[in-house]
Amino acid sequence: MRQTRAAAERYRWSGSERDEACRRHERGEAFPDSPEMLAARTARLIQRNGLPVEAALEATRADALDQPQLYERVLGVAKDLQSWSFLPRGTRAARTVARISVAENGRELPIGTGFLVSPRLLLTNHHVLPDAAAAGSVVVEFDAQVSVDNTPEVSRRFVLAPGTFFVADAALDFALVLVGPDADGRPAGETFGWNRLSVQTGKLVIGEPVNIIGHPSGRLKEISIRENRLEARLDDFLQYQTDTEPGSSGSPVFNDQWEVTALHHSGVPRTDDQGRILRRDGQPWREGDGDDAVDWVSNEGVRISVILKHLAALPLDEARRAYLAEMGPESGLADAATPHAATTVPPPAAQRAAITVPPPAAPVDGPVIETGARSAPPHAGLPAAPGAFGGSRHVIFLHGRSQEKAEPERLRRYWTAGLNGGLTRAGLDPIAPADVCFPYYAKHLLHAMRPLEALSLAPPGDPAEAMAPTPDSTRRLYEQLIVEAAGRAGMPGARPDSREGLADTVHRGLSWLADTTDLDRLLIAAIFGDVAAYLDDPRVREAVLDCVLRDLPRSGRLVLVTHSLGTVVALDLLTRLDPAVEVELLVTAGSPLGLDSVHRRLLIGEPRRPDRVARWVNAWCPIDPVAIGCPLGDHWTGAPDEVAVANPATRAHDIEEYLAHPEVAEPIGAALSGALTS
Repeated sequence: MRQTRAAAERYRWSGSERDEACRRHERGEAFPDSPEMLAARTARLIQRNGLPVEAALEATRADALDQPQLYERVLGVAKDLQSWSFLPRGTRAARTVARISVAENGRELPIGTGFLVSPRLLLTNHHVLPDAAAAGSVVVEFDAQVSVDNTPEVSRRFVLAPGTFFVADAALDFALVLVGPDADGRPAGETFGWNRLSVQTGKLVIGEPVNIIGHPSGRLKEISIRENRLEARLDDFLQYQTDTEPGSSGSPVFNDQWEVTALHHSGVPRTDDQGRILRRDGQPWREGDGDDAVDWVSNEGVRISVILKHLAALPLDEARRAYLAEMGPESGLADAATPHAATTVPPPAAQRAAITVPPPAAPVDGPVIETGARSAPPHAGLPAAPGAFGGSRHVIFLHGRSQEKAEPERLRRYWTAGLNGGLTRAGLDPIAPADVCFPYYAKHLLHAMRPLEALSLAPPGDPAEAMAPTPDSTRRLYEQLIVEAAGRAGMPGARPDSREGLADTVHRGLSWLADTTDLDRLLIAAIFGDVAAYLDDPRVREAVLDCVLRDLPRSGRLVLVTHSLGTVVALDLLTRLDPAVEVELLVTAGSPLGLDSVHRRLLIGEPRRPDRVARWVNAWCPIDPVAIGCPLGDHWTGAPDEVAVANPATRAHDIEEYLAHPEVAEPIGAALSGALTS
C-alpha cells in the first residue's frame, strides 16, 4: 500500500488546484487548464489529425472568439466527435497490452498489466516487478481477451529477459524490461505492435477524457473509456477520474488519439485528517479489509514524459542505450551515436557534442573564451563527376547545420535517395549521387563559431541557454528568431522587439515551438543559434561562403537545392557567383527566410527575388518550426513558387522528407531534363 498512501498524500496536496479546476468547470469552462496548454493541445490535435481541420473551422467560424474560447471550442469538438479511426486505433493499441502473472504453488496468479513501448521493451510498475529476479519469474500474456463473438481467444505467452535489460525506479513506480522473442525468434512487437511514446507535452488537458486498457483483478482484457477525465496535472503524476480495479497496475493511460499519456499505478483512496485510508463505510481501513472495502476517490498515473526524461538521464552502457533507441525519435531516446543519416540535425546528445566546447577541468567564474591560432579544417567538399548532365548543367546540394560529424558522401547519398523517391513519384528519371556537387561547410562553420562559445556549460535541461551564442549582439538575434517564430506560430505575447522579460519569453517560445511541432527543443534552439551566428558575425559568414565557393563551378547553369541554414547561405552566395554562372533553378526547403530577423540581414539587403534566378521554388511544412515564417509571399518581392507539404511530425524539418514529395522533385527533374523554361 506504499504507493497508494503516497498517491493519497499527493491528492491532498493538489486539493487547491483541483478545487480551482472544479470551480472553473462549474462556471462553464469545459477544460480548465492554462492558455498555453490549451493552445499546445489544440495544435497537436490538428497537426496529428486528431481532429479534421474542416471540423475545427466549422466549430469556430460562426462567432467572434478570443484565443481561449477558440481553443475550448476546438477541444470540445474533439471530445464529442471522434473520427471512425478511433475504434481501429483503439483495437491496435489494445493488442500491445499484456497480463502479467507469477507462478505460485503450481498456479499462475495475475499480478498486473504491462504494455509494449518498443519492439522488445515492456513497461509496467515497479511495485509489479520490483527487481530483475521478480521479472525473471513471471509470464506475460498477450491477447488474453475475448473475441468479437465474446469467446476467449488463445493467448500468446512470453517470458522476460531482465538479465539483458531491466530498469526500474521506485519513486516513479515504473519498470522497463526486455521481452524475450517468440519461438521463431521474432520480437513481440512485430506481432502485437507497440506504443510510440512521446516526450513532448500537449497530449492532454484538464477536463479531457482518458482511456485505460488493462487486466483488472487479473481478468481478461477490459477497457475503461469516455466517462473519465483528467483532474489534475502534477510535476510527475496525473490524477484522473475513471473506473479501475486492482490488477490495472501497469496499464497504459491513453488520450482519445490513443497516445500514451501516463502509466497507471494506483487508485487514490479517501483519507481522514490524520492521513488514514478510509473504507466506504467511513471507518479507517485496516490490513485484511481488502481493496474492495477502500473508498476510492480518484486514480493516479506516472506522466510518460517524466519517465522518458528519467530514462534519458540514466548512465547506461551502449548496449542498453540501443534498446532505448528502439522506442523511436518521439521518445527523445534515439541513439545519438548513430543519428539517421538523412536528418539535418542530429539528436540532442549529438548536438551538445557538436557545438559546445568541453568544460575545463576546474570550475571557472564567468565565460572562458578560446584564444590562440587554430588551423582551419581540411576541405571536404565533393565535386560532381566530370561531364554530369552534359557538363553544362550542375546540380548543387547545400546542406544545413550540425553535420560536422557526418560523412559528406553519406549525406550526398541520402539527399539523392530522397530526391529520387520524389522523381520516381513524379514519373521522372532518377539521378546518381556522383553526379551531384556537394559543398561541405559544416566543419568550417563550427571552426568559425568556436572562438565565440563559452567553455562553461549552461544549466542541465536548459536548451535555450545551452545553444545561446555568447556575443551579446548574436544572442539578441538568436532570441529574436525564437520569439518571432513562436509569435508566428500563435504564441500570445511574443514581442521580439521588446527587451522586457525577453528571457522568459524565449524559454516559453522554445517550449511553444517544441509543443506545436513535436521537435526537440534543443534541436530547434541549435538551428536558430547557428542561423544567428552566421547572420550576425561577418567572420562566420565569410568562412562559410569561402568554403562553398571553392566547390562551385565557374560557368554553366546551376540547379541549386538548399535546406535550412543552407537556404540563407544560398541567398548570400548569389551575390558572389561568377557572372558566367546562370541559376536555372533555386529550391529552398525548410527555410527561415520568412522571418524578418533573417531576411533583413541578407547580403542582398532586402527581401526580393534575386535577378539572376530564373525560377525559385520554396518548399515548406506547416509544422516545421524553422519554416514558420513561410509562405514568403507576404514578405518577398517577386515571391517564389510555394509548395506546402505534409512531412511526418517527428521529421518535419528533414530534407529527405521534403525532397521525397513529387511536387518538390518535379521542377528539379524538369530542369535536369532541359524542360524547364522561364
